Amino acid sequence: MSVRLRKWKNKEGKSEEAWQVDFVFQHTDGRKQRVVKFSPVQTRRGAEQYERELRNALLNGTFGKEKPSEGEPLTLEKFAQRFLTYSENNNKHSSVDSKRQILRDHVLPFFGAMAIASIDSAKIEDFKALMRAKKSAAHKLKESASARAVRKRMNKAPKPLSLKTINNVLTVLQKLLALAEEQGAIPQATRVKIFRKLPKPPFDFLSFEEAEQLLAVAEPEWRAVLFVAIKAGLRQGELIGLQWNDLDLPRSTLHVRRTIWRGVEGLPKGGRERAVELPASVVDALKAHRHLRGRFVFCQEDGQPLTKGKMAAPLSRALRAAGITREVGQIGWHDLRHTYGSHLAMRGVPLKVIQELMGHSTIEMTMRYAHLSPDTRRAAVSVLDQPLAPACDIRATQAEAAANHP
Repeated sequence: MSVRLRKWKNKEGKSEEAWQVDFVFQHTDGRKQRVVKFSPVQTRRGAEQYERELRNALLNGTFGKEKPSEGEPLTLEKFAQRFLTYSENNNKHSSVDSKRQILRDHVLPFFGAMAIASIDSAKIEDFKALMRAKKSAAHKLKESASARAVRKRMNKAPKPLSLKTINNVLTVLQKLLALAEEQGAIPQATRVKIFRKLPKPPFDFLSFEEAEQLLAVAEPEWRAVLFVAIKAGLRQGELIGLQWNDLDLPRSTLHVRRTIWRGVEGLPKGGRERAVELPASVVDALKAHRHLRGRFVFCQEDGQPLTKGKMAAPLSRALRAAGITREVGQIGWHDLRHTYGSHLAMRGVPLKVIQELMGHSTIEMTMRYAHLSPDTRRAAVSVLDQPLAPACDIRATQAEAAANHP
């Protein structure tokens, strides 16, 4: 057998390796032929089996009739197309877009030219270290020369990747390798370890006073959608996809049956429909919002669904009119959903009920709202300084108990 682990450096100067078959075959007429090919299965045993198959092909006269690419190592870049096809068949459009962006901006620049079977734990740890040390590859790819010049004048550096973002990238890499194993492209997928015990991601929400002020000053055309966002907790894509036949206003109920993201309709996040009970103020706002522009509750003038871009400016105008500002960042549509969850928790609604209303797949996602607000926490601990009611006097209770049970 003539197999070896070949090592080399790619165009970027990075080390790579792959199992290669290299032998000389002598034909019956005495002619000698050297065969050098990469093994499709990147293990020593796989390469040895591949050499036997090549020798049999030479003996049978079938050698050289394979597809031109056969025997070459399958790179991650080539397999990424299979992975995206699988995702398009089995995932939501928004998930496919996210995976495509992660592959383009992070995974392919590092692993793209590597044989997928050669990706081991050491390479993955090198990748993780690079991700933690460097700035976002997406920033480098998307930022124009003029934007870079402006940022340089302002002396602002691109932000480093968060551990949560790195974990998202590692999860996509793990799923890709697992699919490669499932489809027989590699014998076994290397385990990808993500970062554990990450801090909970921060989020913003409106106070009760801010929420009421925002609704009071909202433009008439946008008042109803703000009511549904703040007091029903729908995601932005669910607001866009809401249709009139999803509403049961006599019963004060809204059914979340679909989401629309970047023009593509799909099931709500988690793949499950849900029913949301509506407070009277939301029912009144929806009744006042009745229009004849088509089946979508919130739509453009021609009846077409709203888009993320068209929803940005109206929210900004309403926030300015209400005098709502933040030192860091700005309130967005998803923060209105956080407002809904936070207000329910602050009013003492059980977390399990909040989970069902918001459509969370796990109670862990709902636990972020268990913090309550600082004012509510102060009000809660203030009861410790209140005098005990007569019935709560421990010594009196103990004396009464002793008298009843001598």
